[in-house]
Amino acid sequence: MRFSKLRLTGFKSFVDPTELLISDGLTGVVGPNGCGKSNLLEALRWVMGENRPTAMRGGGMNDVIFAGAATRPARNFAEVTLQLDNAERLAPAAFNEVDVLDVVRRITRDAGSAYKVSGKDVRARDVQMLFADASTGAHSPALVRQGQIAELINAKPKNRRRVLEEAAGISGLYQRRHEAELKLNAAESNLGRVDDVLEQLAGQLAQLARQAKHAARYRAIAKDLRSAEGLLLFRRWKEADELCQSTAQALQAQILAASKAEAMARSNGKLRLEAEEALPPVREEEAIAAALLQRLQVQRETLSAQESDAQQQIDTLGGRSVQLAQDITREEALNRDALEMIERLEWETEELSKAALGQDDKLSNATQEAQDASAVLQERETDLSQLTEDVARLSARHQSAHRLLQDSEKTLQRSRDEAEKAKQALQHSEQQVVEAAEAFDADESLAAQAQAHAEQCEQALDRFCIFAFLHRRPKADRCLRHLRRARVGGHDDHNIAEVNGFAVGVGEFAVVHDLQQDVE
Repeated sequence: MRFSKLRLTGFKSFVDPTELLISDGLTGVVGPNGCGKSNLLEALRWVMGENRPTAMRGGGMNDVIFAGAATRPARNFAEVTLQLDNAERLAPAAFNEVDVLDVVRRITRDAGSAYKVSGKDVRARDVQMLFADASTGAHSPALVRQGQIAELINAKPKNRRRVLEEAAGISGLYQRRHEAELKLNAAESNLGRVDDVLEQLAGQLAQLARQAKHAARYRAIAKDLRSAEGLLLFRRWKEADELCQSTAQALQAQILAASKAEAMARSNGKLRLEAEEALPPVREEEAIAAALLQRLQVQRETLSAQESDAQQQIDTLGGRSVQLAQDITREEALNRDALEMIERLEWETEELSKAALGQDDKLSNATQEAQDASAVLQERETDLSQLTEDVARLSARHQSAHRLLQDSEKTLQRSRDEAEKAKQALQHSEQQVVEAAEAFDADESLAAQAQAHAEQCEQALDRFCIFAFLHRRPKADRCLRHLRRARVGGHDDHNIAEVNGFAVGVGEFAVVHDLQQDVE
């Protein structure tokens, strides 16, 4: 096999379809730097199965697709076709049917590469083996790239051996040997897996043998069970047949009994008709008796209710008589407490009057102090004005008397301090006057409240006897407690309100009681 033609479409700088004919002998490509000479060699390596982007001088395999220029748009795919002359039929058996082999590799952007040989889709491994049998390939030393000469000169013995093996035409054998070794390794791993599977199957076989024994035993037991069920069913059928015959005989007997019962029912029907004819008078008598019974029950319930009410009234009157005796004893104690409270209120009134006598003297003293402080303030202000006039006159006449001026300023400052003190004393006196007036007003209000409190207590005491006589014990007790609190705690608003409410209630109840006596 030999290369005869190379066709490029969209591969790197070859955006348009381009064909390179490789004739017999030497075929050279001459051109300036950057015209794409190296791209032809890279196209050969790429179509023979090169998968390293670095070998294509790119960062990714998509870099081999034409990326566009100022006047040409980018392409979405690249395709390289290498035509081989197979007239001597040296290709592998799978491709050795035609004289010309077209090896095509096509890459689509973001979709990967695809290989075809003579129009058939093949794997990359198949293409690599095709060129390996021909002692060439993507990594063949015969494809000399830039800088490879220096690499061959400085190559290690192992790399030189690879060049000699390819020159001898046995590189394909090494490739196939490598594939055979991979297959043998895969076969060994498969054999190991087969052994594992056989061990698992052996365990399953023993389990299946146990299950087969259980199945045979189950079949034997099932056979015995079916025969036993057959005997049981036959016995049940025999019993059912006997029961059917006995039931038929019992049915005949029941039919005879039914006929006799029917005849008896006819006779009973006649008797029922006769009884129904005699039933209405009996029902009327029953209704009359039921009405009488209902009336007697209602009367009995009424008498029972009256008896319970009478007994309840007797109990109530007895309790009231006991309560009246207790109320009389309690009211006497309340009268004594009220007299003591009145004496206490009179004593408090006298004390308040004595306390109000000393407030007039304090007020007159505070007024006199305020007048004295005002006179002192006026004198200080007069002195201050006189000194100010003297200072102005002396300043106009004697400009050089600086020391005298300082003395005058000091005297002025002292006068101002004394005036400020006089003002403060006046304010203090006025405040004392205001406080004395407020204390006098508070004492007058306390005296008025105490007088009103005493009058209210007298009125409550006058009406207390009437209220005690009319047996309003709970409210009388509460009023007595408030009277005691008023006696101990002074003129409290809450106690006074309670006493007033009690007095109003007593007065209303007394008027009602008088009206009742007039009516009687």
